[in-house]
Amino acid sequence: MTNPLLPQQQLPAFSQITPELVVPTIEQLLSHNREKIAAIADQQQPTWQSLPAQLEELDDTLSKAWSLVSHLNAVTNSPAWRDAYNQCLAKISAYYTEIGQNSKLYQSYQQLADSADFEQLSTAQQQTIKNALRDFKLSGVALADDKKQRFADIEERLSALSAKFADNLLDATQAWHKPLTDTELQGLPEAHQGLLAQLAQQRGLTGHVATLDIPAYLAVMTYANDRALRQEVYTAYVTRASELSADGKFDNSAFMAEILSLRYEQAQLLGYDNYAQLSLVPKMASSVDVVMQFLQELAQRAKPAAQQDLAELREFAATLGINDLQPWDTSYVSEKLKQQKHNLSQEVLRAYFPAPMVIDGLFKIAERLYGVDIRAQQVDVWAEDVTYYTISEQGKTIASFYLDPYARANKRGGAWMSNCQSRRATQLPIAFLTCNFNPPVGDKPALLTHDEVITLFHEFGHGLHHMLTEVDVTAVGGIHGVAWDAVELPSQFMEHWCWEEQALALMTQHIETGEALPKVLLDNLLAAKNFQSGLQTLRQLEFALFDLRIHSQAPLTAQGIQETLNAVRNEVSVMSPPAFNRFQHSFSHIFAGGYAAGYYSYKWAEVLSSDAFSRFEQEGIFNRETGLSFRQNVLAKGGSQPALELFVAFRGREPNIDALLRHSGLEKA
Repeated sequence: MTNPLLPQQQLPAFSQITPELVVPTIEQLLSHNREKIAAIADQQQPTWQSLPAQLEELDDTLSKAWSLVSHLNAVTNSPAWRDAYNQCLAKISAYYTEIGQNSKLYQSYQQLADSADFEQLSTAQQQTIKNALRDFKLSGVALADDKKQRFADIEERLSALSAKFADNLLDATQAWHKPLTDTELQGLPEAHQGLLAQLAQQRGLTGHVATLDIPAYLAVMTYANDRALRQEVYTAYVTRASELSADGKFDNSAFMAEILSLRYEQAQLLGYDNYAQLSLVPKMASSVDVVMQFLQELAQRAKPAAQQDLAELREFAATLGINDLQPWDTSYVSEKLKQQKHNLSQEVLRAYFPAPMVIDGLFKIAERLYGVDIRAQQVDVWAEDVTYYTISEQGKTIASFYLDPYARANKRGGAWMSNCQSRRATQLPIAFLTCNFNPPVGDKPALLTHDEVITLFHEFGHGLHHMLTEVDVTAVGGIHGVAWDAVELPSQFMEHWCWEEQALALMTQHIETGEALPKVLLDNLLAAKNFQSGLQTLRQLEFALFDLRIHSQAPLTAQGIQETLNAVRNEVSVMSPPAFNRFQHSFSHIFAGGYAAGYYSYKWAEVLSSDAFSRFEQEGIFNRETGLSFRQNVLAKGGSQPALELFVAFRGREPNIDALLRHSGLEKA
């Protein structure tokens, strides 16, 4: 029987992929690749075909297998999957470090860059070679042998620590639940009560339970009238994976400190003062100071609005009998205030956003903007709620993706887009799009909040970046090779259509009456767009500043990490959380994802995405010509040219912050 983890002509056979296949397959691929690379590195006159093209071929086979393993470990997590994944992590890490430190390969790339042939190569090929030379240096190729080995050991340990951090967070999230009494359920809408009943059933219990999965957590925090319940659930949530959680069994404290220490050591080995400096080398931002200034200026701009937001919230809370507003009250009070001020309830809105309708509307918007056609197909998938779609243009398939929208047991929380297969001259791109929305309850379709609609559009924006690339060189096609602080541009850009009347008409339909979103609700939704946006902006800036601070100094202990977070909060926050809040212990973006010293990218890219969308505001939000210009200049080019060049090609000038301030309700005074 063929091995379903190895590349086939057809799509992956998910029903045949088992954890037992993982270790032998990955070992076989690594062994084969090492053998081939030894021969490739040993050549006198390298050409594009004999060097980068050969390495791309080898990497593609390994990447496709590993992306399936990583994906299934995230969406069908079990002890067997976790064990198989973790066993291979060190092997994968060691392999890529070996390549990055292979001085023969580095010399061959340098020879190719210096050759007369270099000028004849395409822009994408030249960019690939430039990036490779930069990455060899960042992998320690120029270090003495003993330091090379230390660098490799650090890489291996860091990949294991990141996985452990993510596992602890998932385990801590799943370990906690609380059976609820009828009194505690008061205030929760019927749909949310249905979800909590479903969660109880899954645990073999009767009645309803609160859990720390995002849909359940938000339901309690937003609607439960019982303040003591909200406090208990909030406390459990913000102490997850810390020394304060139930028994400290999944405490991430030591892992965070070790991760910071190893990143710092790595930066020092390469001659940088700290990890933040090292992290910025491949990014758009020119220095840590530039980023710090950007964040602090934005915080200054947002703080007066946030203070106003909080004063309004406190004043309104008092009318509900809450005279000492606490963090476990803010979502609850905000929802009530929004209902009163804008006559807008998430629950009333949800009835107009059935998931199938929203998904269909999203596809229609992409079709109008980019001239593509999106169709569902029946294929082998890993869970019953997963759907596979093809994207075609003039009858010809150009890409495809899997959409896994709903939360379920043993699936990591959050939302993300990941790579199933990259575009090459011989293959089309395939994406994984993963969300964790409230699943359908009973025979009714899932109903999304407007925030969840925004999340879906965001991830699909990443997907379009991956899928609409026209670059055949994997290293700089799609999201590959894109500066990290520009990678959120296409995702945040798509979010803007969630606020446009013409776009909303395509994705709303009342679950019972079938009517589109009424004008009065639409007006209320738009009026509430920047509701509490001062507070929301400061929250994101707090995370970004904290991330940059802990990575731009000598390594910190768990206590030092907490003290840094406290100091950032004292500077920018208008409402400090309680002393027991351990947000950092679940900050997987920076401790288990790719955002270390890069969380600022969300705000940085928001300047780009707001400014890009402002062209559509001028020329029409469904203007096909403008859509095709964005597709050709940004989505199609991937990382084949610097992000700023691509932005200027689309916008006709360098970005400015005005559109972001206007879209956030924080206009320049």
